[in-house]
Amino acid sequence: MSVGNNKNAKGWLGSEQRRLLIQEYGIFFAFLILVAVLSVSNEFFLTAGNISNVLLQTSINGVLAIGMTFVILTRGIDLSVGSVVALAGLVSASFVTTSATAGISGAPYPVVVGLGIGLLVGVACGAVSGVIVSRFSVPAFVATLGMLSAARGLTLIYGGGRPVPALTPAFRWIGTGDVLGIPAPVVILAVVFAVSWWILNRTRFGRYIYAVGGNPHAARTSGINITRIQFVVYVVSGGLAGLAGMLLSARTGSALPQAGIAYELDAIAAVVIGGTSLSGGVGRVTGTLIGALIIGVMNNGLDLMGIQSYYQQVLKGALIVGAVMLDQKRNYGA
Repeated sequence: MSVGNNKNAKGWLGSEQRRLLIQEYGIFFAFLILVAVLSVSNEFFLTAGNISNVLLQTSINGVLAIGMTFVILTRGIDLSVGSVVALAGLVSASFVTTSATAGISGAPYPVVVGLGIGLLVGVACGAVSGVIVSRFSVPAFVATLGMLSAARGLTLIYGGGRPVPALTPAFRWIGTGDVLGIPAPVVILAVVFAVSWWILNRTRFGRYIYAVGGNPHAARTSGINITRIQFVVYVVSGGLAGLAGMLLSARTGSALPQAGIAYELDAIAAVVIGGTSLSGGVGRVTGTLIGALIIGVMNNGLDLMGIQSYYQQVLKGALIVGAVMLDQKRNYGA
């Protein structure tokens, strides 16, 4: 009897360990399976040029998604990042263009000025959303939806509805240059990921973010300044959206007023697919990066297979819904 109980215990532990393994590393397994399937389906998928292209396409969404992770971990959402991408990209470009009709007086300025202005624009947009959410208790969906519309309108007003072309080579380098053979946007994404991972896993601020998202009442009782945490995460999201906007402008060589449309959906998709719970308090920036890679690899693979983008949108929507369903089952045992 005792032996039978031991066997049952071992079997139960084995099953539980397998479940935890899948829960912890399932996103990595899914990514590897996707890569394997696409590698078999198309001979060009694993070529060096295509891999570089995938990483470049992923870099902008990856930067956005990492900022979105900070917000979603606190039970928030930021729908404005796509519009902030366009606004920050256009404003920063106006300082580093050689076009007299598109730039401001005295342009082009040194590249550091353009980069600084772009980051400030993103931070300012995030700060406004953060104040509305944290100080006035407006639901994040409503606050950032308003910022989505406002930022897009400001983009059209600032640029008169026209693109800003002819960006200086120094500015374009952040989108087209390389560091030791690695594309500059990929290096920037790696730096953003490393810093974000350190903040969320090794700092008190990171622990506070998880605490606020996990149980706001308990976090407030323990002395955590919830208002400040909520404000800062939107500033982080806005700043990274500004960085993404400059990467996009630098890569394409011009800033377009219609840039960034629906980018917020890809960012949210990467976060959710990566395992971050929309209920807050659960998630990892590593999962977000893998989620962004899954979206980039999927889009690239389907393009290589000649599948229209309309079907890609359907598949992406199914992935998001599936990821949320799994999250609900994990959290509530549905």
